[in-house]
Amino acid sequence: MNKVDVLLGLQWGDEGKGKVIDVLTPDYDVVTRFQGGPNAGHTLEFDGQKYVLRSIPSGIFQGDKVNVIGNGVVLDPALFKAEAEALSASGHDLTQRLYISKKAHLIMPTHRVLDAANEAAKGAAKVGTTGKGIGPTYTDKVSRNGLRVGDILHGFEQKYAAAKARHESILKGMNYTDYDITQAEKEWMDGIEYLKRFKLIDSEHYINQLIEEGKSILCEGAQGTMLDVDFGSYPFVTSSNTICAGACTGLGVAPNRIGDVYGIIKAYCTRVGSGPFPTELFDATGDALCNKGHEFGSVTGRKRRCGWIDLVALKYAVMINGVTKLIMMKSDVLDDFDTIKACVAYEVDGETIDYFPYELSDKVKPVYKELPGWKTDMTSMKKESEFPQAFNDYIDFLEDELNVPIKIVSVGPDREQTIVRYLPE
Repeated sequence: MNKVDVLLGLQWGDEGKGKVIDVLTPDYDVVTRFQGGPNAGHTLEFDGQKYVLRSIPSGIFQGDKVNVIGNGVVLDPALFKAEAEALSASGHDLTQRLYISKKAHLIMPTHRVLDAANEAAKGAAKVGTTGKGIGPTYTDKVSRNGLRVGDILHGFEQKYAAAKARHESILKGMNYTDYDITQAEKEWMDGIEYLKRFKLIDSEHYINQLIEEGKSILCEGAQGTMLDVDFGSYPFVTSSNTICAGACTGLGVAPNRIGDVYGIIKAYCTRVGSGPFPTELFDATGDALCNKGHEFGSVTGRKRRCGWIDLVALKYAVMINGVTKLIMMKSDVLDDFDTIKACVAYEVDGETIDYFPYELSDKVKPVYKELPGWKTDMTSMKKESEFPQAFNDYIDFLEDELNVPIKIVSVGPDREQTIVRYLPE
């Protein structure tokens, strides 16, 4: 039976999925996105250029690959148009290689206003959204009030007007009326016309047909496992299922069709926005991780919170995703540290636990194991045999703790700074 492989982040997002997808794509015929929206920025660097993809799958740079935006994605037509036109200007024509699910939901201009209104209403309890309208769009989807890509082909003006009027009524009820979407709406409508240039498909039929034809498919997740709406650090989560199961619901792929599950981790840990983060560092070490790792959001520019790797959360992520192979990014960021720390347990009210609890709170304190740093510049290394012994020891430690092999190690941002390890079968 043919399988599809899934690649997803195991932490709080920003693990480096875009680069890895681009590296793995030569081994696949098709790359798909199955959830999330333009709040997720996947950064790729090669040939001296830097690209940030928000909605378009990261396989778009491999000229002969098909890319699919699945039904689980929420799409902002204006942002999509800007992203696609920028790629076209750089020589990457998309119209023949990018397919979009008719069942993907549309982010409307009023969804952004609702996002701002909801955050304002929460006051100090803000979730810390990107303000892109993602949450309200998924809310409309679940409440069966959503506007979908396929709707632009059938009675669209009436459907849009009804959805907009409904949003305006909600905003009026929230006493949130000081907004103007005139320009945003114009750009959005231009984006709708632009969408019509692409192949709008019933993606579940198309993808399953590709599976039957023996095509190799890589499913690209957005955000990270700890932001999953069901299993993440609720309520400080995103609005979709970022875990492996999301590939099934976000593409129409049966569970028994899932093959390898690649879990991406950083050699340390970061988080953007509000929410608990047990290993967060507020000292010079945290600043050093941020500066060396260039930890600023590719879409928002927000500074990321930084800390040591959290193996309690990672074991949990490995379990619920069924991870078969790990990929470790930004290993080089730890090159200069004398000592590396890893959280191996939590202390809660004086009790030590080794499992991820129902709720993370300020009471959760990390219990660390210390390992010696390698104090070696790894950025120019090309093969595994060049790794310093202390770094090999760090890899062995992580593999023992997580019980999953580390297949790929990244030692820099460029496509070429990616080392595949030869694992025993």
